[in-house]
Amino acid sequence: MTEISDYITNDYKAIDSQETIAEVQNFFEEVTFSHFSVLNEGIYIGCIASDDVETFDDDKKVDDYKYTLEGFFARKNMIWLDVLEVFAKNHSNIVPVLGEDNAYLGYYELEDIVKFFHETPFLKEQGAVIVVEKNAVDYSMGQITQIVESNNGKLLGLFISDASAEKIEVTIKIAMGSTNEIIQTFRRYNYEIVSEHNEDNYINNLRERSEYLEKYLNI
Repeated sequence: MTEISDYITNDYKAIDSQETIAEVQNFFEEVTFSHFSVLNEGIYIGCIASDDVETFDDDKKVDDYKYTLEGFFARKNMIWLDVLEVFAKNHSNIVPVLGEDNAYLGYYELEDIVKFFHETPFLKEQGAVIVVEKNAVDYSMGQITQIVESNNGKLLGLFISDASAEKIEVTIKIAMGSTNEIIQTFRRYNYEIVSEHNEDNYINNLRERSEYLEKYLNI
C-alpha cells in the first residue's frame, strides 16, 4: 500500500537564504507554486510566498526578507488528513516536510496529496453517501458508527463536513446494509438527513401523500 510519505519530492531544490530576490523571481516564473521552502545553511527557516516576492527589491537577498517567511511544515509521520489541514490553513499548494530531527526532507504538492486521497476506500470503493445533521451538543461519532453497523452497514469513512456553534454536519460513506433502514434509524435518534436518497421511504411516502393531496384539491 502506498504511504503518504512516498509522495515527498525534491524535484526542485529548496531556496537558499543567500540567493537574490531576482533569482527567486525567476524561479517562480517557471513554476506554479504559491510558496517554496527556504533553507539557511541547510536548516529550514520557512516558506517564501510567490505573491510577496513580486513586491521585493530584486537586488536584495532572501535573507533580507526573512521576517516575511511563513513557518508552516508537515512531519514525515503525519497522516494524510493532518497534511491536508496544513495545506488548507496556509492557503498553499506545497508543504515542506521535516523529519523528527527537523531535517528538511523535501515537500508535498497538493495535487499529489489529493491523488492519495482519491485512492482511499472513502472515495475509491463504491457505496452510499449520507449527510446527517444534529445539535452540536448531542451528536456522537460513536453513535453514528453504531447506527450504521447495527443495520449491517460497513463504514468506509466519515468526517465533519460543516460545523457551527449550534449544528454539526457529518458526511458518512457506507457499503452494504440497507440505506433506507440506516436513514430511518438516524431519524429515530433525531438526526436530520441533509442528503437526498431515492431509497428514503419516509420522503417517498411524503411525496406520494403530497401528490395525492394536490390531486384531491384539484378535483
